[in-house]
Amino acid sequence: MSSFREHHYTTQDGLSLYYREYGDPLSTETPVLCLPGLARNSKDFHRVAMRLSADRWVICPDYRGRGQSDYDPEPDNYQPTTYLQDIRHLLAVTGLHRAVVIGTSMGGLLATGLGVVAPSLLAGVVLNDIGPHIEDNGIDRIMDYLGIDHPHSDWDDAVAAFKKRFPTLSFDTEELWREGAEATWREREDGQLHVDWDVNIVLPVVQKRELPDLWALFRSLRNVPVLAVRGGVSDVLSAETFDRMADEHPNLDRLCLEGVGHVPSLFEPESAEAIDRLLAQV
Repeated sequence: MSSFREHHYTTQDGLSLYYREYGDPLSTETPVLCLPGLARNSKDFHRVAMRLSADRWVICPDYRGRGQSDYDPEPDNYQPTTYLQDIRHLLAVTGLHRAVVIGTSMGGLLATGLGVVAPSLLAGVVLNDIGPHIEDNGIDRIMDYLGIDHPHSDWDDAVAAFKKRFPTLSFDTEELWREGAEATWREREDGQLHVDWDVNIVLPVVQKRELPDLWALFRSLRNVPVLAVRGGVSDVLSAETFDRMADEHPNLDRLCLEGVGHVPSLFEPESAEAIDRLLAQV
């Protein structure tokens, strides 16, 4: 059997969105739904999903405008309310009724949104380097990078650029750096490696639309086990916000990875152990 199965489903507005399915849908263990970061895709979770799928069903989607999903001709749709609608549609298509949601960066914010719009879904949540307050310098750095294509002529060049751009990732082998680059660029018709997202995804964010009360969304998770993971040198999730999250959630499990930036891979040994600790509760 292949390590994962590939599927597409059609959204309410006619786009074809992609997702990967790992493991046995008939497993009696609680399934896992993996939600990637703002410009990221299902490839980021491959190692995590492979490990967890030994005894669990794992679903990893590509949001619209990312990876193998259709790009949206209306950039105005690149916003959390639309992503949540797409996720709810995915839940209906797959028959996924209850899951542990692992959310990296923006995926973590969407997980907190699910705590409001689909509370019965959540058996537990992992928030990977994201919290109810996002540091401005982190947002600015991400926006500067994501809104411009960064083509490369070959994979060696792409890997070198990836290392330079994200020096604080926890990758410690050339294989991991290559995998990270392959989840960031894709070869297009011109033979060049282009970023694997629609650069227009940043437009609604750049327009500085008012965010909902993220602390209120976070409080919607009070009745489920939550693991918060922080990169120790993250410029997105501050130590102060990380501490306040513990005050707001009575049973928050926390992990800080020293020397790691935005974002932890979640296949660090410490992260794997913490995720398993949460899964043992559900």
